[in-house]
Amino acid sequence: MATRRIDRAATETVCPAFRDDDGVWHVRDLAGGRAVLRDTETVQAGLGVETVAKLPSSFRRPVLYWDGPEHREYRRQTARFFTPRRVDTEYRDLMHRVADREIGVLRAAGRADLSELSFRLAVDVAKAVIGLTESRPGTARRLARFFPEKLGKPGFTSPRGVYWAARILYLWLAIHVRDVRPAVRVRTRRRQDDLISHLLDEGAGAGEILSECITVAAAGMVTTREFICAAAWHLCTDDALLAAYRAGDELARFAILHELARLEPPLAALKRRTTAPVTLPGGTVIAAGERVDVSIAAANLDQAAAPGLTFGDGPHRCPGAHLAIQESDIFLTKLFAIEGVRLIAPPRVAFNDAFGSYSLHDMIVSVDDRTVEA
Repeated sequence: MATRRIDRAATETVCPAFRDDDGVWHVRDLAGGRAVLRDTETVQAGLGVETVAKLPSSFRRPVLYWDGPEHREYRRQTARFFTPRRVDTEYRDLMHRVADREIGVLRAAGRADLSELSFRLAVDVAKAVIGLTESRPGTARRLARFFPEKLGKPGFTSPRGVYWAARILYLWLAIHVRDVRPAVRVRTRRRQDDLISHLLDEGAGAGEILSECITVAAAGMVTTREFICAAAWHLCTDDALLAAYRAGDELARFAILHELARLEPPLAALKRRTTAPVTLPGGTVIAAGERVDVSIAAANLDQAAAPGLTFGDGPHRCPGAHLAIQESDIFLTKLFAIEGVRLIAPPRVAFNDAFGSYSLHDMIVSVDDRTVEA
């Protein structure tokens, strides 16, 4: 239907699985990727798991880093927060209100950075699911600073390392004091139907809840922002696609968004470590104790299924997939209902090699002829 706007240097390969000189397995086809991600004998690798492993054993790890029966039981208990019915009944009105607010910002100014509008949308929706409803103003700003375009390496052996260590500590403290602590106080007195209340019931402390909230921010809010921007880039530059999107009902629009999610996955790869042999569909056997890099960008070139592996698969499949598609559709439908909305210039694309993610910057959209010169 369309071609990629974001060059991930991913090409189809005649070798769907191979082991490189460093001993890392690379799985690049859809069937093989699914087999690895669905295998219950593989565990998380990458995404900072090495750092998390160094935490004291008494500290409750974010669920992203759990595996096995404990993880599956947690996912079963919290699945209710992300079902399509729940999203439709509990969050749809909020999505419309926040999207209207952000489109109003665009209309009032005549132009705006789409990454800022979409991030505030993603943050406010995620806050409702998590239970951060007592936050002080500025949550989106605090989280945006937590995920800069270029993240330095914290440490104590150089002035720059000390700066980044201090910066990260300050931002953790700011989010704790202004977002997490107020929510925990309210829910300690009276539980509500949200993720923080569930964590309190599980015995999680304030620091552990903070860690979970930051993980959710990275896994959900940031990726949703980037997907909305990538989808808007396609719609702004493909007249036929935009016409189909505008004319379609919700199911048709969802299908378009799923296809765009296949083309532009916010994460290029997912990493796993095997704890038992894994047999791929082609017969290749990956032994226990191996590192495996599943290339989403390459696997998604297979058009056999949409959205491919964009939302992962198996025990760690993204629980918020429907939530992300729903809020993206509501926002984009309102954006492209504006006659004359257009992209001033292609966005600047940056990549985070540590997470295999992209970010789109300076994505200025305009609804006013007077802004063309910028």
